[in-house]
Amino acid sequence: MRHVIQTSGLTKRYGETLAVSDLSIAAQPGRVTGFLGPNGSGKSTTMRCIVQLDRPNAGSATINGKRFAELRHPLREVGVLLDATYVHPGRRACDHLWAMAASNGIPRSRVDEVLAMVGLTEVATKRVKGFSLGMRQRLGLAGVLLGDPHTVILDEPANGLDPEGIRWIRDFLSYLARQGRTVFVSSHQLSEMALMAEHLVVIGRGRLIEDASTKEFVDRHADRWVDVRAPRIGQLAEYLRQRGAQLSPIGDDGFAVRGMAAEAIGDLAAEHQLALHELAPRTGSLEDAFLRLTSADQEYKATEVIR
Repeated sequence: MRHVIQTSGLTKRYGETLAVSDLSIAAQPGRVTGFLGPNGSGKSTTMRCIVQLDRPNAGSATINGKRFAELRHPLREVGVLLDATYVHPGRRACDHLWAMAASNGIPRSRVDEVLAMVGLTEVATKRVKGFSLGMRQRLGLAGVLLGDPHTVILDEPANGLDPEGIRWIRDFLSYLARQGRTVFVSSHQLSEMALMAEHLVVIGRGRLIEDASTKEFVDRHADRWVDVRAPRIGQLAEYLRQRGAQLSPIGDDGFAVRGMAAEAIGDLAAEHQLALHELAPRTGSLEDAFLRLTSADQEYKATEVIR
């Protein structure tokens, strides 16, 4: 059975504000699907509609063909973490999880297992009001894992985690995907998403703007250039400009060259008997590709930093 998260024509308004507009997306099992978009793009609203915390004005959202409210034992089928701070501060960590387990017929012994998995065994009897944001994220993740679900939906799961915790969540979500589970995760930490997500769904102003594998996304939208260093770089630069290349200085002996392939640059240098010390094709990061694609959909823009 394929456990797919799917929306079809999903539309959500808050008064006059259109938060999500005719959005049709899918997250497939066996891979981490990254859900990306600028602030205010509708990511959190979409996730809330999927788990029926918000009611859409039009369209549908299903998990394995069912609405979330139709799932008989939701914790055993879907693990959800949308807001790690939404926990009663006076409860002990173990009590919070015991209550969740009891509501879905999950054995109490599972609480100790998930607390150990997220590294909170030593603070299991501490009250949540004393937890840092990172500790609350770990507690939220323990709740996600409680029912050993086939589908995981997470909104900014690494928020507040230290570097060890960020690496742990990345490795763990990848592990869940390799087991054939559906992992749908929203994050602004694009460097982590590049290492974790095999597929990306990108929205802007509530609309779908890209749905592709991570590799396809970067290949399609990231900047490309060639780093060139040479002892007679000034001479080579003149020949490159004559061929229409765009050059940006790198130190005293190099340029980042755009508009010309590495092979053509090498051939040009050989033609004029110019030695090369570096000829390295480069591709921008996922962050670079994301910012280029969504520049028109950013809700808030600061003045550009002079480099």
